[in-house]
Amino acid sequence: MNWLPNAALAQLNARALMLKKIRNFFAERDVLEVETPTLSQSAVTDVHLHCFKTSFVGRNISDKPLIDGGVPLYLQTSPEFHMKRLLAAGSGCIYQVSKVFRNEESGRFHNPEFSLLEWYRVGFDHHKLMDEMQSLLTLILECGTPTRCTYQEAFITHLNVDPLTAGIEALKLAGAHLQLGEVLDNETDKDTILQLLFCIAIESKIGQTAPCFVYDFPASQAALARINQDDPRVADRFEVYYKGVELANGFHELNNSQEQLQRFQADNLLRKTMGLAEMPIDHRFVACLDHLPNCAGVALGLDRLLMLCSEQAHINDVLSFNIENA
Repeated sequence: MNWLPNAALAQLNARALMLKKIRNFFAERDVLEVETPTLSQSAVTDVHLHCFKTSFVGRNISDKPLIDGGVPLYLQTSPEFHMKRLLAAGSGCIYQVSKVFRNEESGRFHNPEFSLLEWYRVGFDHHKLMDEMQSLLTLILECGTPTRCTYQEAFITHLNVDPLTAGIEALKLAGAHLQLGEVLDNETDKDTILQLLFCIAIESKIGQTAPCFVYDFPASQAALARINQDDPRVADRFEVYYKGVELANGFHELNNSQEQLQRFQADNLLRKTMGLAEMPIDHRFVACLDHLPNCAGVALGLDRLLMLCSEQAHINDVLSFNIENA
């Protein structure tokens, strides 16, 4: 039986150097490193994220009697909810390097267990956070100056269609040449169509020589971001792409508990219509939002970042042990 690690020793050294640079970057900016739980009693409601679920079978949890089968717990897909609770409690600017888990396929760019860098800057909006992220990316990747475009501009440039005004049929017509067949023809959800078109027709064309920041996503894809004050059709959200790889997702963070609760509830309704299990809403997180300071945050995939800066073709090449070898 092969017991050897996936990554070569050089990749382990490259990871250690990358983490050292990241920690120095935040130390120079007086951003506090924190640690939050991997297990939670709640989960994300996003229909595109799938959690690993387990059970706590000890005597009790939060003074509640043990129930048959134990207390359900979820491995976190991101440290976001707990980090925002720290921010609401007055932590100031914080960052975290953590292991996160998503119960999805393994492939070239994804392992079910992966490393994430997440940070939050009090007093920043998403544009100021993009400025800071640009500094980090150029440091780690030793790349050219990143470019920026809006989500709307990306669609008009590469598909000749406006994603903010076009209906479902117009979007399908714009993607007809992509030969997606029934996958596109049978889809009835506009956001799913937009994500499909973006993935197939745009991701591979942007950020080839330097990272590209795409911002002002449709308001229907706001997730945990604020709706833009000047244009309610879009959210204060950005993503980063480089050489066909999605690297990061960032928000000017929503700090309205009722609006966020409504979004979570809408997610669960959508889950129900899709035949997916409804997920327990994190009401502790919702309650903290009315105390959340004005801030922006971003999550950056560290394994993918290491792939790019060390020019590796597959995520397995930068992991000590991938899921098949764990």
